[in-house]
Amino acid sequence: MKLGSLKAGGRDGTLIVVSRDLTMAVPATGIAPTLQAALDDWSNAAPRLNALSVELDAGRATGAFALDPSALAAPLPRAYEFVDGSAYLPHVERVRKARGAEVPASFYTDPLMYQATSAGFLGPRDPVRVSSEDVGIDLEAEVVVVTDDVPMAVTPAQASGHIQLVGLINDVSLRGLIPGELAKGFGFLQSKPRSALSPVLVTPDELGEAWQGDKLHLPMRTWLNGHWFGAVECGVDMQFNFAELVAHAAKTRPLTAGTIVGSGTIANQDTGKGASCLAEQRTVETLRDGKPATPFLKFGDSLRIEITDRDGASIFGAIEQVIAPSDR
Repeated sequence: MKLGSLKAGGRDGTLIVVSRDLTMAVPATGIAPTLQAALDDWSNAAPRLNALSVELDAGRATGAFALDPSALAAPLPRAYEFVDGSAYLPHVERVRKARGAEVPASFYTDPLMYQATSAGFLGPRDPVRVSSEDVGIDLEAEVVVVTDDVPMAVTPAQASGHIQLVGLINDVSLRGLIPGELAKGFGFLQSKPRSALSPVLVTPDELGEAWQGDKLHLPMRTWLNGHWFGAVECGVDMQFNFAELVAHAAKTRPLTAGTIVGSGTIANQDTGKGASCLAEQRTVETLRDGKPATPFLKFGDSLRIEITDRDGASIFGAIEQVIAPSDR
């Protein structure tokens, strides 16, 4: 099934079930008012939501309406936790090579992860508002999973059973601010503003054979200003699968239902497939030509992030955003 949230209904939106072809939706408030409420009672809510999904796809759901993507909030407008990994080591290897640094051996056995911004997510059509063009505005196209309640110290095999939803995220980065923040030795803060989630989150069964080994085996497609930017394979060169990432996040603490776990920027050893963030493309150019040629995003630039199935049908809907100046 596919789940989304309308902007109407307050900060946490109004839960809707969305048809498989993303054209129709039906309110799910008779089951749970919000997606977070559904996740809090997932064992009871999920079967009822799935039944409503079946009714919707069969054209029998009462109250069904045509879906307007601009009316959508993020499926989880705010989450208790968002932890973002860096599971694609080709990205890490290239960035470090460009600055003459080695990749520590531990990176191949222990996932990189940080605590990201979860207090509010942008909707799939909301602009990315930034105070200045000079901060190195970048997109990062990633896959995310959403968990139910995860006990502390689960194994990866156990963690796999706690992955309930899958989606996409544009994990916005302000590259010009990152070096100064990391130099303090205390992680990201100002360099990681709010990110945008895909129009819908889907249960893993919706992905069919594309969901194997707790990885999504489809290309991440990105466009900048209407031009192709990348079609990087999500299932290739992923050092740690999502079950391993969830287990890593839960090593010393339980995870609350509704926790979002990110893959990190999708990157392949094969650079011919393009990139999923500008920093990656700029690094490839630096290693090849001695300097980057691709600029960071400017006001008025547009981006699109989407994954389609093997028949070309959109699975999660597209994140389509414009870069805009802050309204404050």
